[in-house]
Amino acid sequence: MKIRRALATAVAAAVTAPVVLLSVTPAFADTKPVAQTQNKQSKPTIKELEAAAAEAQKAYDKAVQAKADALLVLRETLAALDSTHPLAVAAAAAEQAAKDADAAKTTADQAVVAAKAALDALPAEATEEQKTAAAAALSEAEATAATAARAKTAADTKAAEADEARDDARVAAARAYGVFGTAVDDALAAKIAADAALAQAKKEAEEEGEDCEPENDLTAKVTGLPTKLVAGTTTAFSIRVTNGSDRHMDEIITYVGVHATDKSGLKDTGKFFRLQWSSESSPKWKNVKDDYIDAVGALKPGARTDLKMRLTLDKATPAGNGVAFIAADFFNEDGSCGGTPGADMYEFDVKAAGSKPGKTEDAKPKPAKTTKPGGNGHTPQGSASATPATNGNLAATGSSSATTSIALAGGAAVVLGAAAVFVARRRKAGADA
Repeated sequence: MKIRRALATAVAAAVTAPVVLLSVTPAFADTKPVAQTQNKQSKPTIKELEAAAAEAQKAYDKAVQAKADALLVLRETLAALDSTHPLAVAAAAAEQAAKDADAAKTTADQAVVAAKAALDALPAEATEEQKTAAAAALSEAEATAATAARAKTAADTKAAEADEARDDARVAAARAYGVFGTAVDDALAAKIAADAALAQAKKEAEEEGEDCEPENDLTAKVTGLPTKLVAGTTTAFSIRVTNGSDRHMDEIITYVGVHATDKSGLKDTGKFFRLQWSSESSPKWKNVKDDYIDAVGALKPGARTDLKMRLTLDKATPAGNGVAFIAADFFNEDGSCGGTPGADMYEFDVKAAGSKPGKTEDAKPKPAKTTKPGGNGHTPQGSASATPATNGNLAATGSSSATTSIALAGGAAVVLGAAAVFVARRRKAGADA
């Protein structure tokens, strides 16, 4: 038997659309892990996803209407730029002035030609007075033509500038309209992600049978994962999975999810990480796929098994923050199943290649929220109990210092998305379709 990953694709899509993720996240943050959930009515996931899908639909509808309104504005603006707009009026006036200047230059040039012809046509017996008058007329005509030429050049320049200003206004109006088109595309992507998450959740709910049970005596503990990792190095650590219960577990599946961002929290740096595993029964190193190691096998009551892990960071890995989620689930041939109540979270810093890690220590599971005396078994979201616990629930993964720093930097989608994938994948235990 394998964990069904029915929601994994939808949640992954939500991680790429932060608006949808942040609207869907409360559903996961408020939901107890399946191993702690016995009453189906206590699961708000479907309702929250429906609300997120409805909001995404409203946002999309508004974006479509805004684009339609913007198209009307664009058409009106373009029409005005061809007629009544101040830039259109200025362009028309400049164009007319250029035409008038061209006509004046033509007339002046013709006057020069006529004056030359008159001077050349003087008879040999013309008096000096006549010759002087003809030459003066030609000189005056040439001066007038030169002035007309300069006026035409200036008028042509102004006309070109006026046309360019009007063209720039047309381009600006088109670009402004383009923003609304982009908004529609973004809203549609968010809507598709929200609809997919809802559809998958509903399908999962329809197929869901009996909930898995919590098993506090099934533990997955990390040893040797330091709090500081350096780019360009490989770190070896181990995970010990122990069946401390009094029942046989036919198949154990271990969840190992590593997620990281740069210092700003805005960039997911997971592509620079490679996580591998091996065991005594399977000594060859293998890459961890989809955050799951499903070849652990069975564990008898009181038995344990160790997984060797190695995490390699590419030299190009940016400095930043990282977290590792560790959990385990079991499945039996009789259909019973369960797992650790939540995922333990281990925080670490990522140092740039060539850095000296300095004094470091093994990462420890972060304190989780616990029930307050007299409470209802669930600490309010956003608060943290003064009593630390080794095994945390999903809501607790949102209250650690690393998660907080990443969220403040704007990269909450990475850690919240990882936590959402964890809940989605273990919400229903069953055969993998």
